[in-house]
Amino acid sequence: MNPVKVGLLGLGTVGGGTMNVLYRNAREISRRAGREIRVSHAAARDYDAAGIDGLDSVTLSDDAFAVVGDPEVDIIVELIGGYSPARELVLEAIANGKHVVTANKALIALHGNEIFAAARAKGVIVAFEAAVAGGIPIIKAVREGLAANNIEWVAGIINGTGNFILSEMRDKGRDFADVLKEAQALGYAEADPTFDVEGVDAAHKLTILASLAFGIPLQFDKTYTEGIAAIDPQDVRNAEDFGYRIKHLGITRKTDAGVELRVHPTLIPERRLIANVDGVMNAVLVKGDAVGPTLYYGAGAGSLPTASAVAADVIDVARSLSTDPGNRVPHLAFQADALSDIPVLPIDAVETAYYLRMQAEDKPGVVAAVAGILSEAGISIEAIKQQEPAEGQTQVALVMLTHRVVERHMNDAIAKIEALDTIAGSVTRLRVELLDG
Repeated sequence: MNPVKVGLLGLGTVGGGTMNVLYRNAREISRRAGREIRVSHAAARDYDAAGIDGLDSVTLSDDAFAVVGDPEVDIIVELIGGYSPARELVLEAIANGKHVVTANKALIALHGNEIFAAARAKGVIVAFEAAVAGGIPIIKAVREGLAANNIEWVAGIINGTGNFILSEMRDKGRDFADVLKEAQALGYAEADPTFDVEGVDAAHKLTILASLAFGIPLQFDKTYTEGIAAIDPQDVRNAEDFGYRIKHLGITRKTDAGVELRVHPTLIPERRLIANVDGVMNAVLVKGDAVGPTLYYGAGAGSLPTASAVAADVIDVARSLSTDPGNRVPHLAFQADALSDIPVLPIDAVETAYYLRMQAEDKPGVVAAVAGILSEAGISIEAIKQQEPAEGQTQVALVMLTHRVVERHMNDAIAKIEALDTIAGSVTRLRVELLDG
């Protein structure tokens, strides 16, 4: 049987790792796929040839479109990243009848609906396991392993940079800005860390997970996104005092009113396994009605972990080359004509519990006034802590946890609390999730 020929776009961290995995493990891969898989053509403008095996048998070019147009290539592996020219390359590959494997979460989150429609029309596969949580096979787990379940919710630590920063803040009491500089020095964060610390990267991934879990079109523009730059070490300490840890989570949940789609810092009970995922590691917790909660843990980035997922997709595609297109696993888990128009809820319609911190005058009646405003809004307090004022200070930090409430009611209550003469500045608000089964 003729080998499956792969065209590789990009020989950077992930591209080089993919080349190495496919070359070094070629014998084992061919045993699993039933035929040889060989990279025959690759495009890259900058790469370290000394760190990549097997390049002497590959046609190298700086023109990615030449690889996409190569009639000998069966599968295009897109590892350039970004929106453009990745979108144009993938669409041209599909138009040329080639299958596509990509690790590009931004591309799938924003243009996946268009790409999958084009792929269905041409009868080709677009595989994207490496687009979410690096080496963790979460796409396959949700799309195939949990296919018999009604997925109730998904919650994940799906950005290693943010998790590293919050872990360091908790373990060593460091400030956000200080840890961010170290993350950049270690290569965990980019020179411009916006996508990581503001939650955009996690939002791309959550958009994909929500579509797989609930059978809805990809809707990145409706994903609520909040970063971690405003997290203060005192909030980390307060969370610990209450028995919680702060994690930057992507959360999607199906309710009677619609689908929640949100990324934000979240207090979760310290006893949860996912609360103990530290450093740059990723973890995704999925709750199905039949299986209950299941946790998927591992490296969310890096050369070889991500290459592992890319190579697994290439193997899956090679196995499916002779399969009738109508009998393949759907791109987004559900058949294309069965995707639902369930609405995505705005954040002010989401119901959750809250952590509140405010600076209050150290005088009688302040706590009662705050509690009265919350009570009028139908918000009950679960726990409260008033810290001792520093010597010579007239203000104290007032910290509380509330029970679950719709966010717009909490917004109204916070506005009234901030209007009190006895409250200084803004109220810090973080959401709380129990993530129980």
